[in-house]
Amino acid sequence: MSENNKKQPNGWIDTRFGMPSVGSTAERSKNVTLADIELFSAMTGDRNPLHTDKKAAEASRFGGLIVQGGVTSGMLNAVVAEELPGPGTVFLSVEWKFIKATYVGDTITACVKVLELREDKPICTIETVVKNQHGEVCLEGKAVTYTASLTPVE
Repeated sequence: MSENNKKQPNGWIDTRFGMPSVGSTAERSKNVTLADIELFSAMTGDRNPLHTDKKAAEASRFGGLIVQGGVTSGMLNAVVAEELPGPGTVFLSVEWKFIKATYVGDTITACVKVLELREDKPICTIETVVKNQHGEVCLEGKAVTYTASLTPVE
C-alpha cells in the first residue's frame, strides 16, 4: 500500500471519551440561585441592575431578577466539558440566541446533540439548547467544539 493510500489516523484516539456518534445527546440540569448571580457578578464585574437590584428588576419588563446570560450559557460549557464530547473539550465558535430570560429559582437544563463530526480531527458541530423547568427554550443555537487529547488519569 502506498503512503498516500494509508488511512488517516483517527483524531479522537487520545481523547478521554473517544469519538462520539452523530445524534449522540447529553444534558445537565441546575437550579439557579441568587448565589450563582453573585458569583458571576464577582467574577466578571457584571452588576447590571436587572441581575443584582431586586427592586429595579421587579419594576422592569422582566418583573424580577434575571440570571446573566453567561450563567445560562455556562451550563453548556459544563455539558461539553463533562459529558459530550467530554473532558478536554472547548468551544471554537458559538451562535446562540437568547429566547427567554432565566430567573432566580428556575431549573435550567442544557442539552447538546452532535450534528456533525470529523474523524480526522476531534471537532464536532453540536446543537445547543437550554430550557427552563416548564420546557420553554431560553437559549438555542449551534456550536463547534474541539476536544484536546489528555493523558490518562492515573
